[in-house]
Amino acid sequence: MALLFGIGYAGIIFEESLAFNKSGVGLLMAVSLWIVRSIGAPSTDIAVSELQHASAEVSEIVFFLLGAMTIVEIVDAHQGFKLVTDIITTRKPRTLLWVVGFVTFFLSSILDNLTSTIVMVSLLRKLVPPSEYRKILGAVVVIAANAGGAWTPIGDVTTTMLWIHGQISTLPTMKNLIVPSAVSLAVPLALMSLTSEVNGKGQDSPNVLASEQMAPRGKLVFSVGIGALIFVPVFKALTGLPPYMGMLLGLGVLWILTDAIHYGESERQKLKVPQALSRIDTQGALFFLGILLSVSSLEAAGILRELANYLDAHIPNIELIASSIGVVSAIIDNVPLVAATMGMYNLTSFPQDSEFWQLVAYCAGTGGSMLVIGSAAGVAYMGMEKVDFFWYLRKVSGFAFAGYAAGIAAYLAVINLHISLPSTIAQVPSLLGS
Repeated sequence: MALLFGIGYAGIIFEESLAFNKSGVGLLMAVSLWIVRSIGAPSTDIAVSELQHASAEVSEIVFFLLGAMTIVEIVDAHQGFKLVTDIITTRKPRTLLWVVGFVTFFLSSILDNLTSTIVMVSLLRKLVPPSEYRKILGAVVVIAANAGGAWTPIGDVTTTMLWIHGQISTLPTMKNLIVPSAVSLAVPLALMSLTSEVNGKGQDSPNVLASEQMAPRGKLVFSVGIGALIFVPVFKALTGLPPYMGMLLGLGVLWILTDAIHYGESERQKLKVPQALSRIDTQGALFFLGILLSVSSLEAAGILRELANYLDAHIPNIELIASSIGVVSAIIDNVPLVAATMGMYNLTSFPQDSEFWQLVAYCAGTGGSMLVIGSAAGVAYMGMEKVDFFWYLRKVSGFAFAGYAAGIAAYLAVINLHISLPSTIAQVPSLLGS
């Protein structure tokens, strides 16, 4: 199975030269791995049960992704993002890099890294014409979304998992992780500011939106759409139901709203949901499905557990184990890795909010930025901007690794020197729950 995964992974990496679409390779790899798993399982019934469990988890993420992409597409069709892009007045490449980075960072801490990436990459398409520079900005969005998601319990799937299972709690995690997370973004931004794509040409991006008019009731659609995205974590807290249900609720409300406000306007069909559904990146969602089902087959077969046990046996230091989990999460999805870690270490070996759990939350959250297929944000960006694996590896991975390592150093400094946010600031986000 590991060999099959390696071949499939290579097919995705060499997509450009092989001329095979990565979504097709991902789906083929997923089905092949589950066939092998069903042959190797004690019985077919066990394999089917494992597949049903994996499919339920993966479907949640795919439904969430499709819902978020459709909402963003509807807002985009109404030119709703003009409200935001008009606020970002700078067209200086270096300044725009920092603005995009920190807007994404804070957006990702409230929404989640996947939704933030979809929203911000859609915004970039409005701000910057297609170019190498826009690809760099998109990569900044991925790094910033992963960094922003790591320091709040609702910003990333892995931190949410650790929070729900009691390994971390809200305020201590936010106080100890905001500085390392910010450092893991600031270091790549500082290094990227020096590159020729950002610095050398001195070109100011033209305002692509200047000529576009907002559609009728575009402000209303923008407010409801963004409100629906922000409501998702609130819905989860109120009902206990999975986030994708909140996303589908938001999509349903927006669907009815757009049908009502454009009733009888046959020339405005493109502003309605059926047209938006035809424009979303279904191919990207299928790639996501293939990758996650492939990884879940490795988890079902116990391969990820073996990897976690190997780390435990060969690495004596908890900081190194957590750091290694982050590096491995650049290759393998961080959700099953964190799940395996939670299975290996319980709360008796490391109590709630211990250095180990917080470091795992940081490393698993930000480590995925090192490769484009290492995080949900990266996979979404790869699909939306048609970026290939090697471009990201050449242009971005080194910067992302520098930020990752600097963030770990910052975390150790925060813990050892007891640096944290002033308690007054730290109390503000307590609305998120504890």
